[in-house]
Amino acid sequence: MPDFPSPGIVFKDITPLLADPALFGAVITALATGHDRVDKVAGIEARGFILAAPVACRLGAGFVPVRKQGKLPAATHGQTYQLEYGTATVEVHADAFAPGDRVLVVDDVLATGGTARATANLIRRSGAHVTAVAVLLELGFLSGRDGLADLHLRPLLVM
Repeated sequence: MPDFPSPGIVFKDITPLLADPALFGAVITALATGHDRVDKVAGIEARGFILAAPVACRLGAGFVPVRKQGKLPAATHGQTYQLEYGTATVEVHADAFAPGDRVLVVDDVLATGGTARATANLIRRSGAHVTAVAVLLELGFLSGRDGLADLHLRPLLVM
């Protein structure tokens, strides 16, 4: 989708994939495969929720929504980060992760890496461990992986 959400951005629309039950199921299986023990799966708002919740079910783990600022009802931890088209802040409930939890982060697209980095920082702040960051699509030309060298990144596709 060219020029969405702002001029010059080419948005990657995953809704056709979500509409195909066989393909959607294959993506969930692929995202959930190959992980050791996972206690929680953190899904990044909003399309990450769609992928992370069924991955959590498949892994027998809890699901934690990582939300945009001001969307969670209880006490939160927040982290501001840079997007390819501005800045944003993500939050989690302050009690979402216990020390020692093993957390898989799931999102749809890795672009600049800012959201994944902010999410990892929130998880680590609680004393939990990020086991991996699994994404449907990595936009390699944006070099988001460069800012995540300390994390195990698992993209299904790289463009």
